[in-house]
Amino acid sequence: MIQKHAIPILEFDDNPQAVIMPNHEGLDLQLPKKCIYAFLEEEIDRYAQEVGAECVGEFVSATKTYPVYVMDYKREKVCLAQAPVGSAPAAQFMDWLIGYGVEKIISTGTCGVLANIEENAFLVPVRALRDEGASYHYVAPSRYMEMQIEAISAIEQVLEQLGIPYEEVMTWSTDGFYRETAEKVAYRKEEGCAVVEMECAALAAVAQLRGVVWGQLLFTADSLADLENYDSRDWGSEAFDKALELCLEIVSHM
Repeated sequence: MIQKHAIPILEFDDNPQAVIMPNHEGLDLQLPKKCIYAFLEEEIDRYAQEVGAECVGEFVSATKTYPVYVMDYKREKVCLAQAPVGSAPAAQFMDWLIGYGVEKIISTGTCGVLANIEENAFLVPVRALRDEGASYHYVAPSRYMEMQIEAISAIEQVLEQLGIPYEEVMTWSTDGFYRETAEKVAYRKEEGCAVVEMECAALAAVAQLRGVVWGQLLFTADSLADLENYDSRDWGSEAFDKALELCLEIVSHM
């Protein structure tokens, strides 16, 4: 039932059925239950070619076609897909993957730091502040999305087994890359946000509505810790390969 509001983004309909559902094309496609859905630029395509993963389908958006791969990892089938940047396209593609069989998903990608955290450090978001739009179409309005314990446990178990240091963080999910004003950054830091990215809250909301498990492993890129001197650093490029390797191990524990 729709909850009407003067501000449209705060209107929520809890009916999981929509006029256009993610599997409306009726494709002959059954994806594995486990999936790595990663914000890793062209890393997914490169890795898929290296390991001989099979391209089993495509997600066709208005701007780009995204291959969907299936590979074997530790005697299990795992789906691999490159996530588009931004809450709306990332939510749409993940919803589509779920519509064709995915049930347990690990994402990874970069985040900007609001505190003094070194580049290429691994972080586990446990809460996301909802300052983007897509999550409000999947879950009733609230200030935060809490991450699922099952996913957090799988991520942290692997990091601890491999001796990789990490921190649990609250992240600020925002659509407004060019609207991260000094006052707003300071406000988010006061509230406890250590990092900023664009999709975490939205993907958590998609997972909640669809009843699947989703979690994220972030790694640090640019820095907003000094509001007078923005530092893009090297966009976390040294962590890309390791992040994908870790996600494969994490998803095998789910």
